[in-house]
Amino acid sequence: MALQLSDVEVRVLGALVEKETTTPEYYPLSLNALVNACNQKSNRDPVMALDEDAVRAALRSLTEQALVRSAGGDSRVAKFEHRLNELYNFHRHEIAVLCVLFLRGPQTPGELRTRGERMYAFEDLEAVHSALHLLMRREPPLAEVLPRQPGTKESRYMHLFSGDEAASSSSGHEAREDGTRSAAPEHDAERIRQLEAEVVELRRELQTLLEQFAAFQKQFQ
Repeated sequence: MALQLSDVEVRVLGALVEKETTTPEYYPLSLNALVNACNQKSNRDPVMALDEDAVRAALRSLTEQALVRSAGGDSRVAKFEHRLNELYNFHRHEIAVLCVLFLRGPQTPGELRTRGERMYAFEDLEAVHSALHLLMRREPPLAEVLPRQPGTKESRYMHLFSGDEAASSSSGHEAREDGTRSAAPEHDAERIRQLEAEVVELRRELQTLLEQFAAFQKQFQ
């Protein structure tokens, strides 16, 4: 059955997956730790400001869908863990890619490789494509490639835990009430869309370069 998770549920699930790999000593997560992980300003797009009630409601829904469970232990504080590996038996590179898609939305393979290195050391872009293809071939598919935007060089990929949003992201031109179209405004609107897409792509490329440079600097610290 295809999943239809909300944005908050996706963020909660992504935060649990990330912390299991990057800070295993603090995993499973308490409610407070999970709220902080969801609201991080780094490695998140968009940045959220969720309160405990919102995260608790998401946990309840994810638990009902068998994606999350309360973790047992001696602690009197309730803690939570995801169940993705039990349900899907993911390879490590698959879940790393999926986690980055959960936390940062649609991305290119190059962005996924750079941002997923904290969870899995991809040898090259082919390893990222391999993970994406595995996710896309699952039944039902868990990822898909988006139509390439005007002015962009690479295609972006998105997860499908929130359903297929690709169709809704591209809407047709609306006709005027008299059934005609204004050619000049339509042409201007198309140019604006192309320029906006190019700006988005340039920002993505700049962010990727900054992240790669930061990783390079760490080698000498």
